[in-house]
Amino acid sequence: MPRDADHAVHPLRRLLGLPAFRRLWAVGGLANAMRWVETLIAAIWTFEATGSALAVSLVALMRALPLLLLGAAAGALAEMLDRKRLLMAGQAANAVGVLAVLALALTGRLEVWHLAAQGFLGGLVWTGEMASRRRMLTEVAGERDVVTAVAFDSLTSNTTRMAGPLLGGAIYQWLGLPAGFALSAACYAVTFALLAGVPHAQARRRFGPRLLLAEMAEALRVVRRMKPLWAVILITIAMNVFGFCFIAVLPAYGTLAFAASPVQIGLLTAAEPAGALLAGLVMATRRGVPLSPALMLAGGGFFLLCLLLLAAAPSLPLAIAALMLGGIGTALFAALQTALPVTQAPAEARSRVLGLVTTCIGLGPAGQLSIGWLADATSPATASPVMACLGLLMVAATAAITLRR
Repeated sequence: MPRDADHAVHPLRRLLGLPAFRRLWAVGGLANAMRWVETLIAAIWTFEATGSALAVSLVALMRALPLLLLGAAAGALAEMLDRKRLLMAGQAANAVGVLAVLALALTGRLEVWHLAAQGFLGGLVWTGEMASRRRMLTEVAGERDVVTAVAFDSLTSNTTRMAGPLLGGAIYQWLGLPAGFALSAACYAVTFALLAGVPHAQARRRFGPRLLLAEMAEALRVVRRMKPLWAVILITIAMNVFGFCFIAVLPAYGTLAFAASPVQIGLLTAAEPAGALLAGLVMATRRGVPLSPALMLAGGGFFLLCLLLLAAAPSLPLAIAALMLGGIGTALFAALQTALPVTQAPAEARSRVLGLVTTCIGLGPAGQLSIGWLADATSPATASPVMACLGLLMVAATAAITLRR
């Protein structure tokens, strides 16, 4: 295609015309959807088996723990080992994990710790997703279309964040836990096959335990030298510790503030990803979203401000509207959280920087535990705005540190 004609083609159409991009995008969509299906089914089964909300929280925590413990290491490994093979091994491991749960459920031997172990294994695979699959996705897209690629991938992630729990709940209610995990196993087989057809060439670095530690330390030095990357790290911490933790108290808040039914609580929970989905659709279909740390910080700050609106909402429809509005901010944040590292960091360090971002995402359980304790000590209506205010302070401090010349 002539250069002028290629330039006239919309970036999203250009991306979807690339078989490798379509495969990597589909892998992300299927794997993310199954993660949410498994998470919801495991939560419902655990609560039915134990009657303990704490047990449910601990099972969910096991899936998030690898991000905190191994995120930076996963980024360094993605520079040293073949990213495609790492992803394929991860999808195979996911399939083994869900098949083990399926077998235990069918034989009547399933216990809570089995689901916790499967969640931990799934978390290990998830830990490498940003440094491996998203890195490959942006490489296929090229720097010209990187923002559109990440925005479209984030849009898909938000779609699965809405649809996965709905699908999981329906499967569990009508077919039971084994059907949900059988579906997961089938989807992981599909993602493995899709990855096998992705052409991939990568210049790899030498592997060794000492080199791994040195690579992680070098990633920290790269971030410290570059203010846009420093902004990515700090806003990721602010959003995951002080922002997204609101989900942990949302059911209690909806019940106490609005006497919401389970269906209404479901609508409240889906409001923010719905807003993020719509905003992501706009970003994915327009030409050129600025690669701006200031825009990323503004997106995060806007979402936190919307959490303050949520706490002040006098009715359920207005609370839903506040969260949908906040989704605009999370969409901007999520797109630039990946796009900035893959455009600003040196090419040889991008996976390692994304690994550090993954580690910061893994701090999320600290925020969930904090807001849960605060909600018990005060009320859910108080806990969420207090955490949001702390997050806004961190965003303001980040802007002061990273945006000044």
